[in-house]
Amino acid sequence: MKALVLLQLSLSVVAAAPRRCEPVDELRAKCIENVLSYCMDMPYTQTMFPNLVDHRNRDTTELSTEYLLLSVVDSLLSGECVPDLRMLGCSVLTPRCENEKVLRPCRSTCEAVHKRCTHAFEAIRMAWPYFLDCDRFFVSEEEGCYDPLEGLREETPEMISASAASVDYGTVLQFTYHSHTQLVNILKRTAAECSHISRTYSIGQSTEGRDLLVIEFSSNPGEHELLEPEVKYIANMHGNEALGRQLLIYLAQYLCSQYLLGNIRIQALVNTTRIHLLPSMNPDGYELASTDGQADSDLDYDEDVRYMDTYVTGRGNAQNIDLNRNFPDLSSIVYNRRRYRRLRTDHIPIPVSYWFDKAVAPETYAVMKWIRSIPFVLSASFHGGDLVVSYPYDFSKHPQEENLFSPTPDEMVFKQLARTYANAHTTMTNSDSDRCGTQFAEKGGIVNGAEWYSIKGGMSDFNYLHTNCFEITVELGCDKFPTEEDLYLGWQENKEALLTFIEAVHRGIKGIVKDEDGNGIKGATVSVKGIRHDIITAENGDYWRLLTPGIHILTATAPGYTRSLKKIILPARLEKAGRVDFVLKKAAVNQEDFITPSIDTYDRFDPFNKFAWYNQRDAGEQRMEKAEQPWWWSYFTRSAGIAPTWLLRH
Repeated sequence: MKALVLLQLSLSVVAAAPRRCEPVDELRAKCIENVLSYCMDMPYTQTMFPNLVDHRNRDTTELSTEYLLLSVVDSLLSGECVPDLRMLGCSVLTPRCENEKVLRPCRSTCEAVHKRCTHAFEAIRMAWPYFLDCDRFFVSEEEGCYDPLEGLREETPEMISASAASVDYGTVLQFTYHSHTQLVNILKRTAAECSHISRTYSIGQSTEGRDLLVIEFSSNPGEHELLEPEVKYIANMHGNEALGRQLLIYLAQYLCSQYLLGNIRIQALVNTTRIHLLPSMNPDGYELASTDGQADSDLDYDEDVRYMDTYVTGRGNAQNIDLNRNFPDLSSIVYNRRRYRRLRTDHIPIPVSYWFDKAVAPETYAVMKWIRSIPFVLSASFHGGDLVVSYPYDFSKHPQEENLFSPTPDEMVFKQLARTYANAHTTMTNSDSDRCGTQFAEKGGIVNGAEWYSIKGGMSDFNYLHTNCFEITVELGCDKFPTEEDLYLGWQENKEALLTFIEAVHRGIKGIVKDEDGNGIKGATVSVKGIRHDIITAENGDYWRLLTPGIHILTATAPGYTRSLKKIILPARLEKAGRVDFVLKKAAVNQEDFITPSIDTYDRFDPFNKFAWYNQRDAGEQRMEKAEQPWWWSYFTRSAGIAPTWLLRH
């Protein structure tokens, strides 16, 4: 009997030997209880090993980097895409087993989660996990797959839509502050949800390498459409002024959700306007200010102290540069030339001296390139510290007068724009509102910037004097970094004003300047008699000119063409921009038109590449060091004992 047992054992060992380097015979593998703690809520109870990534048993899976990732994915992604990602991973690491056979999860489910969640991994510089490769580990419905998220998907799209429509959207927004990583995740998720009308793009990076991320809304994202005006909102220029940053996050979510819900006003706005939102121009300053316990919120208002060169925590960027004093000073050029007969207050070139005389912040550089690359018509910059809308000029026309009224040639247009925001705001024009020690309510909640206090090198003046763009500055309240309890109130006070101001871009006139063959003329000039500020046509000859109601005489000119004059009447109640086109005829060449351009010509931006030199000099030692790994890298290398390079984005 013993000999027979030994013989049987020997035969079983001999029979098993050839299979040592081969997969376990699935015919002999058995379904076992799924007892891995992070996968016990799956819609099945039986699993099988080896799993889909060839882990031979439960112990191997529990010690793997893949399983470690699933255990911390909630914290890594700040709660985004949970539990979807974890359950999707469990369907691979602990696959479903029925009748002693492994069932594979559906590829369509994987692809849906990938589309919705890939931005969250990008935000933390992590690659999409290899074991969630939709083509490699998942199969089609025709191959007999199952949905690992079936328990989470009981509501039909109609039910979800009806539920969303019955809820006031203000209750859906999260009225809490967001880190830069969370901001990026929210914007990318919003763009993914409304991918047919939205996209995100970066205009550059901050001093510490954070993306200056913009979310765009348009009927054709990424494209400038003929005669469609471009609007931009910029917030958090001063890192410790945080309310505007949150408002633009909420605005992005609101535009997306309301468009999907069929809000007629929002759909009309998005379909006729290209909207760009930059929630944080100074993410480095914000991160510093947010970790400082919002200390600046309790500072007493003192105008003399508030604007001197000792910045509160996070106001400046990581180089301690005040970004709203870092733009080229073009106002001084205008003031110095104001007695010239042919004075121009538009498209003034950036002086070469600007690149040599001061440190240009990377955030400033990125925004200047952005402003130059898109034909913006209207803009607002959001700040904190008072409750008022200010408009250019921001730099006093007299060097010895710090509070001197300094109007632009478009004073009436700017006052109309400022009033548009202030009047739509729920409290900005109220005399009983907290005025931070000022009397702006008596002026309707608006003020000329230089009359309030003079700043040199501001962004609003640069927009007006260097491009076609009209920009105002919105001060959102006395508290620069309000508590989270006040964020809902801030949204309610500003929501209507944010929308109404964007709609204001459709005032005035618009049109196309063409030649006799019907081709648009790029770089043609459109002038308004009595206003010494011209508009330049965009790539395809289209233009937009913000104007107040009344009678205006327009002139269109271009090198090599004769000029064209038109007289128009703009009614006070015109709801959209009037269409005024010009057709220019070829003219005889005049030698006086050929002027040797100076080095300060408009198209020369950073002609000596001083910005690159400056940054290379400042970061010289850091550039020689090995590229820094993401913050989460050391956790996985220590825990797993190996370097899981598949987690790194390349």
